[in-house]
Amino acid sequence: MKLKYRLAYYLFGLLLGLFFVIKFLGAKAEAKGVEFCYLPNCRVLKELRSKPLDFSPETKSILTQDWISLEDIKATLKYGDVDFSKSNLPYNNGKIYIIEGKTTQNEEINITMINYPSKVVLEKIEKK
Repeated sequence: MKLKYRLAYYLFGLLLGLFFVIKFLGAKAEAKGVEFCYLPNCRVLKELRSKPLDFSPETKSILTQDWISLEDIKATLKYGDVDFSKSNLPYNNGKIYIIEGKTTQNEEINITMINYPSKVVLEKIEKK
C-alpha cells in the first residue's frame, strides 16, 4: 500500500477516534460538572467564581439601583473578558482584576474585583 493511502487511513482513524473521545468523555465531564479551563481568561473567571463574594459599600448602593442586578454580575463572571493589561496587580494581600461584561439590558459594564486568598470582593461597578 502506498504511503498516501496509509496516511489517509491513519488520519481518518485518528479523526474518528477523536470524535468519539470528545463526544463520550465530554458528555461524562459535563454530567459531573467538570469544566475544562486552559485559557487564562477562563481560569481567572473560574477562580473568581469559586470563592465567596463580598461587596464594598459602594457596590451595595449601586446594586440597589435598577440598571444592574446580581444576576448581571454573575453572568459577567461567567462570560466576561478579563482586561489583563489593567489586571493582576497586587493590592492589600490580593490582586485586582477588571472584567468587561454586559447587563441584561445589553449595557456594557466594567467590574473591579479584588481576589484575596479566601474571598473575592466586588470593589467597583462602572458603565462604559
